[in-house]
Amino acid sequence: MRLILIDRSDSRHQFWPLVLSRPIWDLRCGMTSLGEKLQAKVGASDVAYFLPDYLAEVYREKTERPVNEMSALTGQDVLIVDARVKADSLDVPAAGRSEIGLDEQGDVVYARIGKADSKKLQGSDIDALLASAKAALPNVRCTLPTWQYTWDLMLASPHQITADFAAAGKQGIEGTVEEPTALRGSKKDVYIAPGVTIHPMVVIDAEHGPVYIDEGAEIHPFTRIEGPCYIGKKSILLGAKCREGNSIGPYCRIGGEVEESVIQGYSNKYHDGFLGHAYVGEWVNLGALTTNSDLKNDYSTVSVMLDGKHSIDTGSTKVGSLIGDHTKTSIGVLFNTGSVVGAMAIIMATGKPLPKFIPSFGWFIEGVVTKGFGKKTLYGTANTAMGRRKQKWTPAQETMWDKIFEMTAGPRDEAVKKGRRAMMK
Repeated sequence: MRLILIDRSDSRHQFWPLVLSRPIWDLRCGMTSLGEKLQAKVGASDVAYFLPDYLAEVYREKTERPVNEMSALTGQDVLIVDARVKADSLDVPAAGRSEIGLDEQGDVVYARIGKADSKKLQGSDIDALLASAKAALPNVRCTLPTWQYTWDLMLASPHQITADFAAAGKQGIEGTVEEPTALRGSKKDVYIAPGVTIHPMVVIDAEHGPVYIDEGAEIHPFTRIEGPCYIGKKSILLGAKCREGNSIGPYCRIGGEVEESVIQGYSNKYHDGFLGHAYVGEWVNLGALTTNSDLKNDYSTVSVMLDGKHSIDTGSTKVGSLIGDHTKTSIGVLFNTGSVVGAMAIIMATGKPLPKFIPSFGWFIEGVVTKGFGKKTLYGTANTAMGRRKQKWTPAQETMWDKIFEMTAGPRDEAVKKGRRAMMK
């Protein structure tokens, strides 16, 4: 049986700006990505992917598995699953009669298609094939819960770390721990992987949740790590106050105070400043003293504007910021509660909280959004930043980001016009 993960939903924009440059299944929650959780739940080692065409070539650079290949749907039994499905609730047997699981809107949540039935289906792409499957195979009402917004992942991440730690089944110290180091709580709730270096004067507090420090990570003196917490491979903590609930991806550099946040990977928050209840993409650099608010003064629930116009009530009193890939902030930037900061943005401090929405590729300078020095300058910076982590800025990535530039033009152009009017007053 082959697992097919699909990210073709019309609701992709609900996960912007984080999925502008990646499929939904690559988003993190807890210790692993949504895709890794679905694979573990199904028990599949044979996996193929279907995602928006503009992402396909870059994703092929990251995996040897089939990407947007219709041939992956034939020759064996397949289980097709929407990447938004919560893995813990995926109770669909991999084997059984062919059937199509539909939600209340009639959209395909999963499809189990036997090898024999696949021959009956037609379609030149995954959408056409699923339409054919809906018409030809038994339809069943599906109530599987799905992720709806990026902040849902951030809010669920602390509890998911605890579940993932238990599922991993690892505990103890396999790396190097230099003394004196303090461990609070049970040793059974701590795992320090091979290649990890814990410097002296570090506190690991597992009293309220487990702490998993992955291979090759390095924890510098005067760092405090509170569980539940996951520190990704090759990440470095530099005197950080790592509060509870953090999921930090690989190759990050983290200092200052961080609480209940998800950092996708390859991002820097070296310096002092507070990051709370945030989701940060890859290749982000937060300048010294960059801080976000994650709680309103009146303790009411936080609203977010994903498109810069329409407010969405998150239902939570704790939501900080959503920051897209390759965004850079200057020293002293202050993000408001529930801020959305697009990808490839340049943010300069104003001495007061910034607007709650800053578009992708926007240069926020002197309190207004401008075109700055253009996207080619941003690409040059991306190339330099990636080279520092021995990663490559490829022609496929530039083509993808050109497409993202077009996709995000509306809110950006409107913000630039507004900025021009403000400067003329």
